[in-house]
Amino acid sequence: MQMQIEDIFMTGATTPAPLRNAAFCSIWSSAQVANLRWLVQTVAIGWLMVTITASDLTVALVQASTTLPAFILSIIADTHSRRSVMIIGLSLIALASVALAGAAAFGFLSPWLILALGFIAGCGFALNDPAWHASVGDIPAAVTLMSTGYTMTRSVGPALGGVILAFLGPLAAFLFSACSNLAPLAAVLRNKWHARPSPLPAERMSTAIRDGIRFTALSSDIRATIMRATLFGLAAIAILALLPLVARDRLADDPIAYGVLFAGFGTGACVAGLNNRLLRQEWLMAIASIACAVCCISLAFTSSVPSATLALAFGGAGWIITWTGFDVWVQLASPRWVVGRTLSIYYAFLSGGMAAGSWIWGNVAQSYSLASSLELAAAALLLVAASGLVLQVHLGAEGDQQGAVFPAPSVALDLKPQSGPIAARTEYSLDESDLDSFFDHMRTRRYALARAGARDWTLQRNLRKPSHWTETFRTPAWMSFRRLHHRLSRSDQDVSQLLAALHLSEKPAETELVIERTTDARRTRSHPVPRVLRP
Repeated sequence: MQMQIEDIFMTGATTPAPLRNAAFCSIWSSAQVANLRWLVQTVAIGWLMVTITASDLTVALVQASTTLPAFILSIIADTHSRRSVMIIGLSLIALASVALAGAAAFGFLSPWLILALGFIAGCGFALNDPAWHASVGDIPAAVTLMSTGYTMTRSVGPALGGVILAFLGPLAAFLFSACSNLAPLAAVLRNKWHARPSPLPAERMSTAIRDGIRFTALSSDIRATIMRATLFGLAAIAILALLPLVARDRLADDPIAYGVLFAGFGTGACVAGLNNRLLRQEWLMAIASIACAVCCISLAFTSSVPSATLALAFGGAGWIITWTGFDVWVQLASPRWVVGRTLSIYYAFLSGGMAAGSWIWGNVAQSYSLASSLELAAAALLLVAASGLVLQVHLGAEGDQQGAVFPAPSVALDLKPQSGPIAARTEYSLDESDLDSFFDHMRTRRYALARAGARDWTLQRNLRKPSHWTETFRTPAWMSFRRLHHRLSRSDQDVSQLLAALHLSEKPAETELVIERTTDARRTRSHPVPRVLRP
């Protein structure tokens, strides 16, 4: 079965609409089976770790082992075929689950082996998740639907894991997990889809990574979102990293109770994830962080399973609201040409924050006390809630993500993709009274060009003819210039029209393109004598 990814969103903007696409529904449904098995396995691993080791830090590092790989590998998701990346990622997850079940069957389990296999599974998640989210990330409904599907299974998976663990043992939980991994892998292998085609050849990995990092660094909204997500991950991971210790040391010390605690977390997340209409509201994100802080404080002082379960429901609600909100923010702030890379960078940083937080809170619990670790995490979450006052996000309209597919400029030379550097120069004649508007538009244009790949942008004024202004920028090669031209959105083109309207001359402002050469350049057919090119 083949599909165009954008076809998923032609059936409406409500959350269930993407399920009307057969391929999306197949992969999404199989992903829920995989989510269920992952939660069962998580409960089994968490409880197994607290029974085979007395180190609080080692128990907390279970979360770090699965999140740290995303800090290293996520950026790969948008530099290769997303479907191929998903297949590799799901294969790694399946391999780790089968190995874990085999080790349990033959009695080879140890804390470090569990952490190592968790790291391998984390590598699979680091490849699969960004690729899949980038494939269907045009509309928040699909993003929320995937997150909601995961949180729905949270209300069932942990309780099921606790029952399996209590009555059948860890081996049964690991075997269930290993078998369930086949569903998503089979769904991706069975379905094929095509992303929106590009008229340009694929970028090299180094170039793609560099362009993604530059775009992210120049986007204030994405920078703010990543910083807040990293801080939230560092603080909020204390809930999940320390939950096995809470169940063992403060509550019933029973695997079923441990599963119930996880189910409470998932139920709260499920209820909060069913409605996506408020996810972009700043005040709701702050309340979600406060809810997680209340959860940490409650876990630090309660000795009752029902009270802890209620607290975890608030924590789960805050967790899903915050993560889904950040995810939507990054996707809405990213044009389609770079969304996979921005998502990968986002996942890398938040996973790095979660891995670091697992280590920090585990260390605090081991060196001081479990209560102290949870109290400090709660204080950190309150600071994260206040960070929205400083790191604000201002998202624009949703309709400007696709890019405007303008025709490439025609040139008189037979340029190769690597020919360059290419310099662009546009001259304007302006009235003195229009300078303020001109500067405002140029500031917007400079920002847009820099994010798309322009370098060495300058604005020059003619000293002999003060009404004449010249805008210049460079790209390292002809293909780089073509990519820049392809990446500019319709709003960027609107800015160009506003600048053209300020031009006084009857002759329209034209952009001249030149290829730069040194006097040492050899004259060949592929690199002729430099001359002026006109679009």
